[in-house]
Amino acid sequence: MKLNNYLAIGFILTIVLNVFGQPKINTQTNSHPLKPRIVVLTDVSTWETDDSESLVRLLVYADMFEIEGLIYTTGYSLDETRPNFFQLIYNAIDAYEKDLPNLKKRSGQIGFNKDESKQKIGYWPTATYLRERSAIGSTKRGIKELGKNNISDGSNLIIELANEDDERPLWVLLWGGGNTLAQAIWQVKQEQSAEDLKAFLHKIHTYAITDQDRSYKKNTPFNTSSQQWMRKEFQNDLMYLWDECAWKFQNGTGKENWEEYAAHIQSHGNLGKVYPKYKYGVEGDTPSFLHLMPNGLNNPTIPGEAGWGGYFEWGKGPDKVTSAYTNYQGAANGICKTYASYLYPHIFSDFVARMDWAHTGKGNRNPVVVINGKKGIGPIHIKKKKGKKIKLNASASWDPENDALHFKWWIQEEAGTYKGPIIIADENANKITFDIPHDSQGKNFHIICEVTDQGEPNLTSYRRIIVNSLE
Repeated sequence: MKLNNYLAIGFILTIVLNVFGQPKINTQTNSHPLKPRIVVLTDVSTWETDDSESLVRLLVYADMFEIEGLIYTTGYSLDETRPNFFQLIYNAIDAYEKDLPNLKKRSGQIGFNKDESKQKIGYWPTATYLRERSAIGSTKRGIKELGKNNISDGSNLIIELANEDDERPLWVLLWGGGNTLAQAIWQVKQEQSAEDLKAFLHKIHTYAITDQDRSYKKNTPFNTSSQQWMRKEFQNDLMYLWDECAWKFQNGTGKENWEEYAAHIQSHGNLGKVYPKYKYGVEGDTPSFLHLMPNGLNNPTIPGEAGWGGYFEWGKGPDKVTSAYTNYQGAANGICKTYASYLYPHIFSDFVARMDWAHTGKGNRNPVVVINGKKGIGPIHIKKKKGKKIKLNASASWDPENDALHFKWWIQEEAGTYKGPIIIADENANKITFDIPHDSQGKNFHIICEVTDQGEPNLTSYRRIIVNSLE
């Protein structure tokens, strides 16, 4: 569907190294049921409570992400770390531990794996596992700190994780400043070969909530930030997503709807008890892991596939010097805002349902989308000649609580290369048939099957179908 005129502009995804120097994108679908690997760099504090809020939401989704590092570091308003703030991470983990018996009921988990490495989606890790992976990173902010005196448990942990025998990318999520990641890169650059450095950079994928390795004060130059150094020096090898849209939408929309958070989040479970009231905005860092949510909507390694964590195009960032996948202006910003607005009700309802599980050990669960008999969350690829008919059948989709299902099919126009109209006769049926346009040869288009249950609250799941039109 066309969500608005911004989407008509479109986005042609480039998957090779081009003249702009963006890193190669992995377009291979990994259908293995392993979780996305993440490391969080957080500037959690008592005066900016949004990091603590995002940490609660992350932990109530701990069955969806392999949380390999929770690293405390500096940020916009924190030029040096405070030892007592590190305890805020442990406070959240303690609350998670108390709610864990209830959360495990969501996936029917009885015990825990002796080896908690390489976790499958649906597995709730122990609190001990999370505590052992909590560390302190860079204690001072800015590029000036990079060097041998800036080595930390956090930078060493990132190197150790990236060197593990694991094909999955290691997503480093910058809720605060990226100094600890930059330090890890500096260490590898100093200690290992150029080939090893390149391999290390290819393993790391970064989602940055703005650029916080610098002061929040207006007109603070970007060249004081180690994040600019990373973007400038390693743009050909380091996948770097620079968000200036999704976090602002969540920050402001959460604040506008705070009564809903107070009613459905703060009052639920032990995690709800440590979910603080906002001071400036609500959960500004949450889009970083929502982008990775394994819900069938997007492949996080393809920034032009819009999902829960935004939409990105390759271009110059706000510093006007470095390039990254970003969304801070122009068409990309408009597309990102449109999807953020459309998907926000789905995202919040999903959070509410999970807090229900934390609170009572009961709640609603997401429907399971099955297209043409194919299960899973990976995209379905179809190759067919122009002018031919395509039939998509989602009638085998089902709901764990046996709730009635509502179907919606729509075109995510900007993700594909074909920009002409595609007519879906009955977008709310569980089966659709449509013709591949005659002028679409050599191009592709993306169809989203959106399935929402009629439970309380309503929960939505997705499946992406990518159609390649042949000559």
